[in-house]
Amino acid sequence: MNLRDLRYIVAVADHAHFGRAAVACAVSQPTLSGQILKLEKELGVELFERVGKTIRLTNAGVPVLEHARRAVTAADDVLAAAAVHRDPKAAPLRLGIIPTLAPYLMPIVLPVVRERLQGLHLTLVEDLTSRLTDPILQGDLDAALIASEPNEAGLRDDVLFDEPFWLVMPKDHLLARQTTIAAADIDATALLLLRDGHCLRDQALALCERQDLGGRAMADMRATSLDTLIHMVDAGYGLTLMPHLAIARDVPLPKNLVARRLAGPQTSRGIRMVSRPGSARRVTIDRLAGLVRDCVADVMDR
Repeated sequence: MNLRDLRYIVAVADHAHFGRAAVACAVSQPTLSGQILKLEKELGVELFERVGKTIRLTNAGVPVLEHARRAVTAADDVLAAAAVHRDPKAAPLRLGIIPTLAPYLMPIVLPVVRERLQGLHLTLVEDLTSRLTDPILQGDLDAALIASEPNEAGLRDDVLFDEPFWLVMPKDHLLARQTTIAAADIDATALLLLRDGHCLRDQALALCERQDLGGRAMADMRATSLDTLIHMVDAGYGLTLMPHLAIARDVPLPKNLVARRLAGPQTSRGIRMVSRPGSARRVTIDRLAGLVRDCVADVMDR
């Protein structure tokens, strides 16, 4: 068994196809298939079930794959550590970030990164939290900015700042007369939410979970972006929650709308940087985390 064979296992599991896995590993399909068969013989178990064109892990293959991923990631970290030692800024830093944060935080952070971390190439991957944490463990991302505690064990989790929620509503709404709003005062049936999978949706649901809706549901408008929710509110479809950075940006709300800060428990979210504890990019990740904290400090006072 060698590291190359472990890479073959990971590639077949990820692509669920020997041909695509062979292309990803830059070898011929017979070579990859032969090495997998040889490894299965060495281990004494079948790793994959081959049913027609369908490839699935066997029960024995599941734990083997987990160990193979860790070994491949560790080997890649060794290479990355050496590369970083030769030139700390040579390799791109691959940063994941959630969609409800990226459009509002990155315009503030990126100019500062360019100024203070000159030469660093930052690669951004915008996606839902559930699709950012596994790639960190697998070595495909170096770190991610998310707004909820990661479910996966083994990640370093550094909270960078606390971001309050605001309620956006028409100017003539009764709650618009208040300077701050308690969660209990919100009519949850009028609350417009993002689609399933967004942590902001889950946080909005948690904020209103103590309300007795009497069998009624929240407003069934599930948008894919915060800007779409703003347009829905402007068109008279209901109310919505916005994180602070979306309110504090230079683009104003439509003139018919106002935003009021929420008060009470669960009325903010913790923005955090998650990464592998033993990452070869630890120094750069920590410097980037510090820059994010510095950049956001002034915006939080707006």
